[in-house]
Amino acid sequence: MPIYEFRCAACGRRFEKLCALGENGQNLTCPQCHTAAPKRVMSGFAAAGRRDEAGGGAGSSCAGCSSGNCSSCGH
Repeated sequence: MPIYEFRCAACGRRFEKLCALGENGQNLTCPQCHTAAPKRVMSGFAAAGRRDEAGGGAGSSCAGCSSGNCSSCGH
């Protein structure tokens, strides 16, 4: 079940809710003011992962980079 983000039209509170897939908020109420049917909003996401040494990533550098940044050579 996904976590969706909703916004209350009455008080403006944003909140998250673990819902059934495709839930649109019609069966929910705002946890702050209890107004019915908050609107589902787009929320940001974060991705975590690890890049292997061959692919670069934080702390990788090439022989031509003294700072370890590699932004100048595109490595």
